[in-house]
Amino acid sequence: MTDSLDVPGVDVCVVGGCGRVGLPLGIALASRGLSVLLYDIDAAAVDRVNSGVMPFDEEGAAAPLAEALAAGRLRASTAPESVGRAEALVVVVGTPVDEHLNPDLGAVPRAIERCVEYLHDGQLIVLRSTVYPGVTALTEKLLNSRGLHVDVAFCPERIAEGKAMTELFTLPQIVAARTPQALDRAEKLFRHLTDSIVTLEPEEAELAKLFTNTWRYLKFAAANQFWMMANDFGLDFARIRHAVSYDYPRAADLPMPGFAAGPCLLKDTMQLAAFNRNNFVLGHSAMLINEGLPLYLVSRLEDRFDLGELSVGILGMAFKGGSDDSRDSLAYKLRKILTLKARETLCTDPYVRDDRFLPLDDVLKRADLLVIASPHPDYRTLDTEKPVIDMWGLTGQGVLV
Repeated sequence: MTDSLDVPGVDVCVVGGCGRVGLPLGIALASRGLSVLLYDIDAAAVDRVNSGVMPFDEEGAAAPLAEALAAGRLRASTAPESVGRAEALVVVVGTPVDEHLNPDLGAVPRAIERCVEYLHDGQLIVLRSTVYPGVTALTEKLLNSRGLHVDVAFCPERIAEGKAMTELFTLPQIVAARTPQALDRAEKLFRHLTDSIVTLEPEEAELAKLFTNTWRYLKFAAANQFWMMANDFGLDFARIRHAVSYDYPRAADLPMPGFAAGPCLLKDTMQLAAFNRNNFVLGHSAMLINEGLPLYLVSRLEDRFDLGELSVGILGMAFKGGSDDSRDSLAYKLRKILTLKARETLCTDPYVRDDRFLPLDDVLKRADLLVIASPHPDYRTLDTEKPVIDMWGLTGQGVLV
């Protein structure tokens, strides 16, 4: 079923189409009447999608997936020739940094190289991955070197994971291209989702997406630094933040503290630093604060408890609350540190599947001390008399550690 291509041409082919960004986009476009083909190299994910099963949690996606499949407007394939059947391609692949925190400039070009022999003149190719500035131009050069006359656009995704089926239709869409024709075609594609379009040059749009994620990372770092300051003087940051932000709009965006993690924020901050010749004091300082938070938390616990004699339960291993995505979660860094410091470390998560994790009830029974690492709503009303470390303020009991 995954490689069956005895179908007519389609409106859109999403490259990387069974992932957390590509699949919601494909479902959204299909829900607006377009014929969508999802090309992905993950055969298991392709099979699940074609069977009507979401390979990950995404609120509001399951029903429109089933409807689009039943109507014949959506299907997935592992066959690279999929790309040749579409008028427009949307490339959505991961763009990681390497072990030295340097950008991988080749992630998008490699994805295109895998199927470039099936591309043809006249197609629209939209890059949607978050990329290092200049990757759009690099892609244009690659396609030109293959003798292809295609339109290229850069239209970055800006959705919050888990909210795609709302935000794809409500957030303004940034559309960037080098020629009026490519800009017009990309704009028409995304007007199927929203009438709010912002146009930029490709390099402006590449920076706009990096600025967006980096700005969030910087705000989280400020909140985490403030929390550490308050903690070190025995004061409750939650009370201070409430006073600062109460009916005071200029401070309304001050976040609560917590692990700022996941596959985007640190990575894109480091991409921006590399772009600026690694002259990004704010970004590197934010990295030290956010990435150092598990170490700080454990040091505070050592001041209050004899960790070597305690079993510590880590509640939540996803990188954010209500999610089943554990990629780059700082809860794993916390576990690594506590493995060295505590007598025993126990992990649980209601959304993340891992044979090493225990049911919540078992952790509540066995642990002497509990740390909320992911702010899952399930932990708002914990039924326990054990000490609970809650830097998120989830339980409403303050965030002083």
